[in-house]
Amino acid sequence: MVRNPHQYQSMPLGIVLRRSPGVTAWAKWSWRVADVLPGAAPASWKTIREAGDVRDYQVATVPLEMHGAECEAYRTGLADAVPSIYVVLRKNDDAEHPFDVLLATASPYEGQDYADNGEDVVEKVPMPAGLIAWVNDFTERFYEEETFVKRRRDKKRVDIVEDGIGDARISQISDVYRAPRRKEPAA
Repeated sequence: MVRNPHQYQSMPLGIVLRRSPGVTAWAKWSWRVADVLPGAAPASWKTIREAGDVRDYQVATVPLEMHGAECEAYRTGLADAVPSIYVVLRKNDDAEHPFDVLLATASPYEGQDYADNGEDVVEKVPMPAGLIAWVNDFTERFYEEETFVKRRRDKKRVDIVEDGIGDARISQISDVYRAPRRKEPAA
């Protein structure tokens, strides 16, 4: 099925990371995606909230891209008990800002693909109500039910010639799957 290439929308989405004290001697800080901000202005590690040792940063603003061909995945995500955005992070060598934001997606399938590669951190963040409505509106406008087409067998006769079966060096009435036997010399 060919889909319309104009079935596309994008929205800037701010990604908020929360830094809190680590709970082990091996990790000074614990990082997690705390929130997403629909329609956010560009930012790079901007402190937006601070309470004691806990600090929230707007790490980046990335486009949340919606494609008409992915509507089935968006509908699956919206059907979850808690519809979510999947934020894909990649660890870097900077101790002060240890993550880069690769993307944010409303597709659980795309989130799973990034989780499977083992290099990236994928965090599931609940969608705000306004974002749920925006994603739902997009899927309602562009979702196309795919009709089931039963596969039919071709009419080729397979009982006429048996190419590649058995050993051509052995002449016998029927074909068997066995190694040639050595003939015993006549005494």
